[in-house]
Amino acid sequence: MHRTARFIHSSDWQLGMTRAFFTEEAAARFSQSRIDAIEQLGVLATSHSADFIVVAGDVFESNQLSRTTVLRALEALKSLPVPVFLLPGNHDPLDGSSIFLTPEFLSAAPHIVVLKDDEPVPVPGLSDVEVVGAPWRTKHPSTDLCARLLSRLEPSDTALRVGVAHGQVNTLSPDATRPEIISLSAAEAAVQDGRIHYLALGDRHSVTSVGSSGRIWYSGAPVATAFDEVDPNKALLVDLSEAECKVDVLNVGDWHFIAEHRHLNGAEDLKLLAEWMSSLRAKDRTALKIGLTGTISLHCAAELDQLFDTQAELFASLSRRERTSSLTIVPDELDEDSLALTGYALEAWRDLQRAAHSDPVAEDALRLFYRLSGQQSGVIRR
Repeated sequence: MHRTARFIHSSDWQLGMTRAFFTEEAAARFSQSRIDAIEQLGVLATSHSADFIVVAGDVFESNQLSRTTVLRALEALKSLPVPVFLLPGNHDPLDGSSIFLTPEFLSAAPHIVVLKDDEPVPVPGLSDVEVVGAPWRTKHPSTDLCARLLSRLEPSDTALRVGVAHGQVNTLSPDATRPEIISLSAAEAAVQDGRIHYLALGDRHSVTSVGSSGRIWYSGAPVATAFDEVDPNKALLVDLSEAECKVDVLNVGDWHFIAEHRHLNGAEDLKLLAEWMSSLRAKDRTALKIGLTGTISLHCAAELDQLFDTQAELFASLSRRERTSSLTIVPDELDEDSLALTGYALEAWRDLQRAAHSDPVAEDALRLFYRLSGQQSGVIRR
């Protein structure tokens, strides 16, 4: 018999996640987008005629979330048009406080299946496809849960088998001090001898194929969560049989975390920066941090401050990368002349100029002095 299955592989929903650098309004939109992603996966399942969905760990950000968050997540899960298999991960392990053991989850719709042990679970409506998972029961397992699961399985002659696990594989994150690291060789051996036909992995937030079989994948996160992610906002559509495995990348979320670096040496560089920031789409769903190096005048620094202040109202988050910034402010004659200072004000200005070469506090004070004086003289309008 030629067994086939089409399903969506997702992971790392981390429902309830917050980001401290978001405004309250942006944080609310970010949380809602994570719920919306569940519904979008349902839309994709319908449009691509998928049979089911697997979520390879970290459905929730933690087991300590508000009842409202859990209930809203369940409502979204109930709306899914196909069965969904949820694996407890390191953020939401199947311990005594697990959300998956709450009365709300225990009484959830039958098409919402929590993988609580290592027993293969038949996919509802498909007699020859099953899902088997390696749930986390603690945040700090003492062994490779995936390898332990695979060692207990026998090759299947009756069903296609989708394995679901969570964690980093040792080829991407070699660390002998972490017993939970997944052995890629053990996983590839299980694929080779037919104990599993696909391994859906979670924990890595960027789409990644690992090994040489083409049957072991990280789906990446459906909504971006951090600046170091390579390819988030995705899920995978998997067409599976014993003979072949075809994986296509699907777009899900529309949040972006961008870490940019710019070298500024004057007004033209600042203009290019402003044009680039203006060109970015979906600013209300973008967290942007910018590192700055170079040397600019106080007038240019004031325009830079104005640019950041104005754009901050448009972005979900906008900040300067202090660790990678080394922007030197060097007042020139035009800066001083434009303010037309006299008397004590001129003396204070020149004292700050001298101190600013070696004192960041004095530099900040000089920039503020320039901005405030410019406001009074009409040189800088904010």
